[in-house]
Amino acid sequence: MPHASHAPVLDFIEMTEKDTPMERPRVAALDEILGKPIRVLDDGLVRVVDYMGSDESIVQAARVSYGAGTKRIHEDRGLIRYLMRHRHTTPFEMCEIKLHVRVPMDAWRQWIRTRTASTNEYSTRYSVAIDSAQKTSPEAWRMQSKKNKQGSEDYFDKATGAKFSEQETELHAQARRLYEERLAAGVSREQARKDLPLSTYTEAYWKINLHNLLHFLRLRMDPHSQEEIRAYAEIIGREIVSRWCPITWEAFLDYSMNALELSATEWRIIASMTASDKAGALEIAKNRERDELEAKLRQLHLGAPWE
Repeated sequence: MPHASHAPVLDFIEMTEKDTPMERPRVAALDEILGKPIRVLDDGLVRVVDYMGSDESIVQAARVSYGAGTKRIHEDRGLIRYLMRHRHTTPFEMCEIKLHVRVPMDAWRQWIRTRTASTNEYSTRYSVAIDSAQKTSPEAWRMQSKKNKQGSEDYFDKATGAKFSEQETELHAQARRLYEERLAAGVSREQARKDLPLSTYTEAYWKINLHNLLHFLRLRMDPHSQEEIRAYAEIIGREIVSRWCPITWEAFLDYSMNALELSATEWRIIASMTASDKAGALEIAKNRERDELEAKLRQLHLGAPWE
């Protein structure tokens, strides 16, 4: 049996790629800050080193996939919002960005859990560790959350915080002094570094495609994320991605970052509540999910059935 012909697809690709010169997409708003450091925390930074693609690249990739007729049906904004809304992720992978970041090591350890990126970090085996550690101001010391084992809530009073900040300064100075004494004595860099605090700054180049970057931002811009890494995520999202791919950024905020998602259980509880079936809602509710559902109900101006 003869194979089906792929001529229409090939004709379309040849028409767009062979006969029409294609230029590298440039984004003027992002070019304005290309290579310029954006300060984060007390001594951190983020800067755009290079980028590939734009909103137009996403549309171009989608239209190659869907066919030439798509152009007559969708405007660029409508198509990007459709892709985001229905989680068609491949076109967003056509865009990539490379960042240079300077970040405390404890925040960096969370950062690189996003394994869908290419990373090259400053090596303290080859080079002397950066002589800078992230400092905490007296009013910024946070208390352990009583509900979230990995989170924080509220702040210590400024007098207590001042004591913690003073101790922090002493610890940083002592750790650095010990590190440099070891180096001067001939201890290997890979061993001399072992007692440096996690607040020590490191630097890295970080390259990631737009789809995976948005996933990173969805996690790290969340209010429950650690405050230090959230500061970086906010800069990357609101100062960089919003310039680079503004239509995609708008769609991301609408359909992901600021969207309200309901599980099947939550949907059934709300359906029971709106049907005035409080008993049914209580029967469905699961204790482990109650706090999260209560927060969503508050957003909808609804009270929890167990209150």
